[in-house]
Amino acid sequence: MYGIGANTWIWVSPLTDDRLAVLAPRIAGWGFDTIELPIESPGDWDPGRTEELLASLGLTATTCAVMPPGRDLVTDDPDVAEATAEYLRACVRAAARIGARVVAGPVYAPVGRTWPLDPTDRRVTIRRLVERLRPLSEYAASQQVTLALEPLNRFETSLVNTVEQGLEVVEAVQSPGLGLALDTFHLNIEERDLPAALRAAGRWLAHMQVCANDRGAPGADHLDWPGIVAALADVGYAGPLCIESFTSENRTIATAAAIWRPLAPSQDELATAGLAFLRALLAGRETPAAAGR
Repeated sequence: MYGIGANTWIWVSPLTDDRLAVLAPRIAGWGFDTIELPIESPGDWDPGRTEELLASLGLTATTCAVMPPGRDLVTDDPDVAEATAEYLRACVRAAARIGARVVAGPVYAPVGRTWPLDPTDRRVTIRRLVERLRPLSEYAASQQVTLALEPLNRFETSLVNTVEQGLEVVEAVQSPGLGLALDTFHLNIEERDLPAALRAAGRWLAHMQVCANDRGAPGADHLDWPGIVAALADVGYAGPLCIESFTSENRTIATAAAIWRPLAPSQDELATAGLAFLRALLAGRETPAAAGR
């Protein structure tokens, strides 16, 4: 029904050509359909070389943008906003080159930036975001790529936490080059009913990231996975389910994602147990125990 993917952040950060050359064959060998490639800095991995590698392995690709301090579309500083826009255009070009249809991520403000917004401030900030996303979305659409805006939980941003808040932006932009990326980790914190939130996203759902409520393997948790899959079917989602978790190797990203302890006996087991769980779930079989149970 859906392809299943793995984000390389499970193992490495930053991703490079040499690391991808080792990791991609392992991901393909385990039986994943898709590999999700973070673009921490354009040029960390070469799109042309990556295209050839993934084609040789039969892997499709998705990508995700990375928003550290200094990348910000809602800033008052026009130079920072333009540098951020150019970074996102570079992400779109890399995605298009490797045949990826999505650049997912919190493409609005740095992860970890939280600030109070009264209703007037929020209207002004969202209006600014819409104005800056509109040309980027049109550029993405021209490359047959979708920027997939990801709501994050309240501890990682104060701007877009819920599907409703994400819809406020994408419906204002109204471009085929902009949609929503939803992640079960953030949904579990911010949404009262995960299947209902997915149904609310509807046709705007462009990408789906999955993990346990603690960022471990899908299935080693309390989430309503049958309800999640039913909601995805109801909205006609046709993309992959990409397992996203993080290695503690890169302390900056591990700190941003609050990875303070191992989430499975090994990173390999986190990925493979999650894959086994999702395959069984999608096939309607009794699901195996996932890592961490």
